[in-house]
Amino acid sequence: MPAVHQLLASLAYGDAVGQHALAIREALRGAGFASEIYADRTDMRMAGFARPSWRYAQEASSASSVCLYHFAIRSTAGALIHGLPDRLVLVYHNVTPAEFFLGWSRELVELCHHGRRELRAFVPRAELALGVSEYNRRELEAVGFRRSAVLPILPDLEAPRAARCPVLSRLLDDGRDNILFVGRVAPNKKIEDLLRVFAVYQRWIRPASRLLLVGDTRGQERYVGALLRYVDDLRLDEVVFPGRLDDDELRACYAAADAFLCLSEHEGVGVPLLEAMAFGLPVAAYAAAAVPETLRGGGVLLREKRPEVVAELLFDLIHDRRLREAVLATQARVLGELRGVRLDELLLERLGPVLERLR
Repeated sequence: MPAVHQLLASLAYGDAVGQHALAIREALRGAGFASEIYADRTDMRMAGFARPSWRYAQEASSASSVCLYHFAIRSTAGALIHGLPDRLVLVYHNVTPAEFFLGWSRELVELCHHGRRELRAFVPRAELALGVSEYNRRELEAVGFRRSAVLPILPDLEAPRAARCPVLSRLLDDGRDNILFVGRVAPNKKIEDLLRVFAVYQRWIRPASRLLLVGDTRGQERYVGALLRYVDDLRLDEVVFPGRLDDDELRACYAAADAFLCLSEHEGVGVPLLEAMAFGLPVAAYAAAAVPETLRGGGVLLREKRPEVVAELLFDLIHDRRLREAVLATQARVLGELRGVRLDELLLERLGPVLERLR
């Protein structure tokens, strides 16, 4: 049986790309394949889960093995695998369009711009390209990949049963309406639009309220600084940027929240939307990129961002019991569909033609 290894730029704690790679490795090993993860960078908290990518050529590469290369941003891992003899399957997590970072981060503008150009270089190299959403698969098709399919990222639907940070749970349980967003604090997420909605909500609808903006801020110092100044300009209270949290702290935020709001303008899939559903939060999200596909008809899909309209909707989602229950019912249907998806079976089905050629 051939080995099927994975190569990625970074294995980071709590990151969707890394969690996808770990789930794939578990599925591959369960099917009897030798399978390891190699990464350019590995978070200290993920030590032991991946090997350094520079060892891939010596330890794993061969013409009789398959490499799943997770493409999310320009990386040295991409240059490495392009010149090796492995049968290559590209797993595409989307690259944020560079224009979102103009004026905020020169480094990210360059990485995203060249990342999208580099994607085309894999068209003749990859035997198969897998998008983590249909939105991403269509991008692959448009770039020129001849064989493409979807291999979704599945949320941990058992997370609501796991332990939560008791200190954070107690701090957030103070009678305020907790409005939650989870995701990188980056310009494409349009955090400023969330602040505008919250300004209406706190000033005119529900003064006893809090906005939790949970996500990694590293590399976005200029953008975060502008957001903090905007919070001051709007004279907002209880806007919290806790950064990247440990799993038990993140679960505490989901459990303490009253509603989940996403006004992002570019999502390759949007896993936190599904995580919020799993925690029983009514979800409202702007209909951009892969968001409609991710919601699958659940939650509330927003066609506009007028702060007063969205703020009133949030209040109703939190305090109108009949509306809340109706929305949660749509989300329960989505969760039921997700529980029926078997990643191991889907993965082997997708890889079947590639593996067949090695026999």
